[in-house]
Amino acid sequence: MINYFYQILEVEWLEIKLDSSLCAAIPGFKAGIIHYKGIEVGDSPQMLRGRLQLFQESIYFDLEDQSVTERPGIQEWRQIFKAVGKDPNRYRHAAEALFRRIKKQNYLQPINSAIDLNNFFSLQYEVPIGLYDLDKLSGDIVIRIGASGEEYEGLNGRSNSLENLIISADDNGGFGSPFVDSTKANVIPGTTSALQIIYLRPSLPLDECNALTESLMNMFTQINGGEANFQVLGC
Repeated sequence: MINYFYQILEVEWLEIKLDSSLCAAIPGFKAGIIHYKGIEVGDSPQMLRGRLQLFQESIYFDLEDQSVTERPGIQEWRQIFKAVGKDPNRYRHAAEALFRRIKKQNYLQPINSAIDLNNFFSLQYEVPIGLYDLDKLSGDIVIRIGASGEEYEGLNGRSNSLENLIISADDNGGFGSPFVDSTKANVIPGTTSALQIIYLRPSLPLDECNALTESLMNMFTQINGGEANFQVLGC
């Protein structure tokens, strides 16, 4: 069977592709792709820790009078999961999981300057965002729908079936998903080269997708240093 790919982004030694089966299932699918190099990951500055805590408290008060699933971004990504064959009540995308933690006042605690910023933007834009150490990945990357039998050890501490989930995969298989990322390529202090995938809302116009992705990229490099470039891939 021939595999057809939609837009392709070349990042130095690798290509990042959207698989045609994903585009068939989710017309208008878009992903913001950011490549970082020369970054320094460490403890989050007080500014970021303070903003993340205050933002979570603000969201908690909002959720006193609102269901998590009423929020537009959360709702749209639930529909995406349903469209690819996953029950969103059993498989909650990463952004929804963050909001549900906050609703229970189980606030996110600081991890490092890269992950904390990743979580902040995921909450702000109500979309899943993955961040991966490029030095732990091999070959080109494809964003596609997981096949039967595929699985990986997730950051949730469990072995997760990838069947009918949107996943990002390298030559060795899946490493990331809007559901939960694997332990394979997590970003830690010492990471110097990273790939960020923003699983954008398909309903968001392209110019807004570009602005969102660039804004995240600029704030990331302000805090973690290094150089970066971005592109939005779409079906």
